[in-house]
Amino acid sequence: MNIKKRLVISNTLIVIIPFIVTLVVAIAFLFISSKFLNKEIGYNNIKKIAEVKTELFSTANSISEQNLGALSEGELKSILSKKLSSLKGDYIISANNNIMSSISDISKIDAEKAFEKSEDQHIEKVVEINSTSYMFETARLALKDSSESKIMLLAPIGHNENLFQEFILVIILTYIISFIAVNIIMTYGLSKRFLNPITSLKNAASEISSGNLNCEITEEGDEEIKDLCHDFEVMRIQLKDSIAMKLKYDDNRKMLISSISHDLKTPITSIKGYVEGILDGVAATPEKMERYLKTIYSKAEQVDIMIDDLLLYSKLDLNQIPFNFEKTDIIEYFNYCVSEMEPELEKNSIKITLKNDLEHSKFVTIDRDRMRRVIINIIDNSRKYMGKEQGEISLELRETNSSIIIEIRDNGMGIKSEDVNKIFDKFYRADAARSGAKGSGLGLAIAKQIVEGHNGRIWAVSHDNEGTSIIISLKKVEEVRGDYEENIDS
Repeated sequence: MNIKKRLVISNTLIVIIPFIVTLVVAIAFLFISSKFLNKEIGYNNIKKIAEVKTELFSTANSISEQNLGALSEGELKSILSKKLSSLKGDYIISANNNIMSSISDISKIDAEKAFEKSEDQHIEKVVEINSTSYMFETARLALKDSSESKIMLLAPIGHNENLFQEFILVIILTYIISFIAVNIIMTYGLSKRFLNPITSLKNAASEISSGNLNCEITEEGDEEIKDLCHDFEVMRIQLKDSIAMKLKYDDNRKMLISSISHDLKTPITSIKGYVEGILDGVAATPEKMERYLKTIYSKAEQVDIMIDDLLLYSKLDLNQIPFNFEKTDIIEYFNYCVSEMEPELEKNSIKITLKNDLEHSKFVTIDRDRMRRVIINIIDNSRKYMGKEQGEISLELRETNSSIIIEIRDNGMGIKSEDVNKIFDKFYRADAARSGAKGSGLGLAIAKQIVEGHNGRIWAVSHDNEGTSIIISLKKVEEVRGDYEENIDS
């Protein structure tokens, strides 16, 4: 539930619940008063009380408007008795400190109290005289001697009027109390629902700011607060991942610097030694001088290759090299690759073959130059670690429902099964078993970067002492009708 909807429901309940509680209390009050107190507060009683009030008020106005002050005492009493006869009412007259009343046994003190109460405008116009409740209205008359007389008109109402006042008071108090109670409860519930997740979020933010990125943020509360907690949790995870990635990059950079230093030191040391030999006159003959210079050139070329590979790997790792993807006939492409590398491999007594098991699709989308670099790196890696007089490298093309599989297998000395996944790591050749090989140690790492840049997969399978297979999986492209012509760069 969102906050807006919850606030609307809460405000509605704050208004409705007190009405319901008040209604229940009112029904209970009426039930108790009628069943146990034998007192009715029905429509007829309320109507009767209203009629009495109206008639009393009308009679008081009539007396005030008529010039009754000139009448004698007897005439005045007779007129008042006549006007109040329909109400079975009584009266009290106060004139020149004298009290006249139609009520028997009324004391002057009770009369004065009644008049004092009539002066208070903030109380209900009901007085009790001799254990009888009267509703009253007052009027004033100017007497013959210019003095003023006060008249209190009384109508007996019994006890129902007091019960009605109590009923109204109970209803008002019930509504006020229930309104305050519901308001407090709803406000407390809302504030708790809002503040608890916000407090948790605040604590988590404090932990994150202090460097603790393992403080998980729980999604709780209403929709908006849950979304906020979710965004903070995503931010925490991304921040944690970025820091972990930064640490990984720092470690890789340290390893990279260490490996570069190690790999560059060997050829540079050789170059330095041969140059010192030339300077010291060790290469005294032209033949020896030529051999020294060729060795220096070979070592310098080795350093150049290492630097080129390092730059290429760095650019691939930072996604700074764009790929030029083209739809390619994979069979023609590998026929060209094999024919290009075959002469060089024959010099090393290595035979290379291509086996095509493709039946349905033969097209893939690749960057031809980059993929050629992959094939060259893999085959060159097999050549360097062949370790046999007659080497064999076979390329096999096969397919699955969605991919074309390229397997490049050699019959070399193989790789330990526990180390087979390490060959795609940077500078793997620095391993003790391969430390004597020439190269940058980045060939297969570069191959992996390029294949993954094609949204493909590359992995290795060791056949123990019978060789190693490097397998590449590329997404196939369905062949469309029509002729397909393509030239492969030479």
